[in-house]
Amino acid sequence: MELISIEDVRAAAADIAGTVVRTPLLPASWDDALWLKPESLQPVGSFKLRGATHAVARIDPAVRARGVVTHSSGNHGQALAYAARSAGVACRVVVPEGAPTVKVDRIRARGAEVVLVPPARRLAEAERIAAETGGTLVPPFDDRHVIAGQGTIGLEIVEDLPDVDVVLVPVGGGGLSSGVATAVKALRPSAAVIGVEPLLAADARESLAAGEVVLWDVERTQRTSADGLRTHLSDLTLAHLRDRLDGIVTVTEEEIALAMARLVREARLVVEPSGAVAAAARLFHADDLPAGRTVAVVTGGNVDPAVLAGVLG
Repeated sequence: MELISIEDVRAAAADIAGTVVRTPLLPASWDDALWLKPESLQPVGSFKLRGATHAVARIDPAVRARGVVTHSSGNHGQALAYAARSAGVACRVVVPEGAPTVKVDRIRARGAEVVLVPPARRLAEAERIAAETGGTLVPPFDDRHVIAGQGTIGLEIVEDLPDVDVVLVPVGGGGLSSGVATAVKALRPSAAVIGVEPLLAADARESLAAGEVVLWDVERTQRTSADGLRTHLSDLTLAHLRDRLDGIVTVTEEEIALAMARLVREARLVVEPSGAVAAAARLFHADDLPAGRTVAVVTGGNVDPAVLAGVLG
């Protein structure tokens, strides 16, 4: 299986310039060796805008005019809706029932049509709509252009901190971690790229150990508060992670909540559970990680106000 290259990531960087915010590295006040990459500052509140913008840009204009379709628990749906509106095309998003209301409302606010289905039906319904409308299916992670777009985060990290030693990146479907690992390992081979996932949705860790995609059923992954990390890997993302990821660690629900509170109170960042897992790994599992200058990717801030209030007490 052909993996993306650093040239693919650089091409994505050119495509997304002007639409996507080049987020800064913020030093963590509680840890002299930690920097935060706050993708929560993107116009749609998450890193997903990078991959969605690049993917839409690479669709042939005549085909793109028929619109785009995806399935998403929220963040990718918002991102694709934003990218589609910027390109002047229709967007339809299949959302699993139970997704955070704040995310669903924001998808609609960006002009997309939302279709709610049981979680296990999301992909099949998106494929049905794409076939019916002639729209292009833009997957949340199982797509080379999406992976390359997400990889621009790694490009920016190494540009801003050339001597970075460790990059901590959340793992859900694996698109972000595949892209970031591609860029970081190409530009800073000595740096370790470590994936982080919730203990209650640790299918990526099992997949890497087994050498094949391991599927956890929906009822099992629904237990984690990190709704953006409930998705399993694809063959494409697993191939990238087996080749380029240096390891994977898991964090508990309590650790995720405590990391959220720390990021809000001390970094002044609004962050969702999925966006806090990398910081949680550094806060609570530093002994399991390589030492040195570390960047934790804060992937998003689209959190239900009630969830945030509960974490802050």
